[in-house]
Amino acid sequence: MAQSAIELKGIDKSFGAVRANRDINLEIAPGTIHGIIGENGAGKSTLMSILYGFYQADRGEIFVNGQKTDIDSPNDAIAAGIGMVHQHFMLVHNFTVLENIILGAEGSSLLNTGIARARSELHRLEEEYSLDVDPDAIVEQLPVGLQQRVEILKALYRGAEILILDEPTGVLTPAEADHLFRILRKLKDEGKTIVLITHKLREIMAVTDNVSVMRQGTMVATRKTAATTVEELAELMVGRRVLLRVEKGEASPSGVKLSVKNLSVRDSRGVTMVDNVSFDVRAGEIVGIAGVAGNGQSELIEAIAGTRRAETGTVLLDGAPIDVAGSADPGELRARGLAHVPEDRHHVGLVLPFEENENSILGYHGMDFYLNGPFLNIEAIRSDARDKIEKYDIRPADCRLKTANFSGGNQQKIVLAREMEKDPGVLVVGQPTRGVDVGAIEFIHKQLIAMRDQGKAVLLISVELDEIRSLSDRILVMFDGRVVGERGPDATEGELGLLMAGVEAQEAAE
Repeated sequence: MAQSAIELKGIDKSFGAVRANRDINLEIAPGTIHGIIGENGAGKSTLMSILYGFYQADRGEIFVNGQKTDIDSPNDAIAAGIGMVHQHFMLVHNFTVLENIILGAEGSSLLNTGIARARSELHRLEEEYSLDVDPDAIVEQLPVGLQQRVEILKALYRGAEILILDEPTGVLTPAEADHLFRILRKLKDEGKTIVLITHKLREIMAVTDNVSVMRQGTMVATRKTAATTVEELAELMVGRRVLLRVEKGEASPSGVKLSVKNLSVRDSRGVTMVDNVSFDVRAGEIVGIAGVAGNGQSELIEAIAGTRRAETGTVLLDGAPIDVAGSADPGELRARGLAHVPEDRHHVGLVLPFEENENSILGYHGMDFYLNGPFLNIEAIRSDARDKIEKYDIRPADCRLKTANFSGGNQQKIVLAREMEKDPGVLVVGQPTRGVDVGAIEFIHKQLIAMRDQGKAVLLISVELDEIRSLSDRILVMFDGRVVGERGPDATEGELGLLMAGVEAQEAAE
């Protein structure tokens, strides 16, 4: 039997009172795709950060290709043939692709010589692994799918034989995710070993050979993927049976809560991203907006929520206008009963250096409940945060912990708890379950359905087509900045996919 590409023995890691990894043992076979799954805060990313040298274990041993290896830094990991693609890419945005790839590994005191050698090697890697990307493109101008390829190329350029990917599809469209999986299979066929951290069980079933399950810092099971099921993996992750389908009754919509008329929005480059869009959202219904990323959905909800100025059009909240082209302000809209869960929690939804309790009141900190005269009532704020932590199962259960130290899924739950617990009449929510584990997805979906059943109006944006189909009472499809169709929740994935590709709109134009 071939020796393991990676073997971890007795890995322990604590952060203060929080024990993130507890006596972890794991073997990963060479030339395989090995999935690691678990709830938010289960310790997956911590374990892989130990393997990559970001953290050092308090106890335990690491073996690479059968050899005991001390990994005290990412440089040690790279020297051992281990590369890592992080959930939030580690790229210099105003550098070119080529400059990012050679950064820290220029290879020559004469930079021009190093660049010429790197360009040749990059071309070889692109050809070998179908990772086509323009080496002279500026990274910030690339879509996220291509930025991810740059990260993979960086690792391969440094000689990685073992590649760790942390939540690689969290920011990808379905088409980009499918292309990534083709790349991973090609890497596997070339003898590389892939470690895939993900919350998405369908991805595990589609692309991995083996899967290990973590729960509350421990390794609870390893299975051959072909010999397990989504249902078994979900139960192993959460420790109980999980409802994988959304259960909901018929909607009973009433009056219009949010009305959008002839709205047009431009992006920072002056390009029209939302083009004369009109629709209504009624009390007691969820309206989902489907579309391939970049077709105007983000700009649409930002204009409605007051974080981006519209060019033209009208938005009415409970029949009263929102000045979307001028003075619309998120604080004013919150006071009028419109809550917003932004798509980008890091740049818009949270201040990562703040404590959890501070983020749990952002935007609502002027409410009387949180004040003691002119000052913040710290005890009331922390008590409220503890209640949200318990209700939304935010881990670790520490309202004084810096928000940056929570996993991505738990950061998402902090934002959702803040917005959903203020009893808004209208909830505009972007990517509600991005980076969230299966147990938390079940909870979030139930909360959204409960809001609908309480007579709230919910406008939902998601790149997860299954999520749109299962939650929405009506589905609007956007293509090239326009709403090109409306369908019911029984619409097939194929039917929606054609609309998302603009096929029906193009046929109608012809």
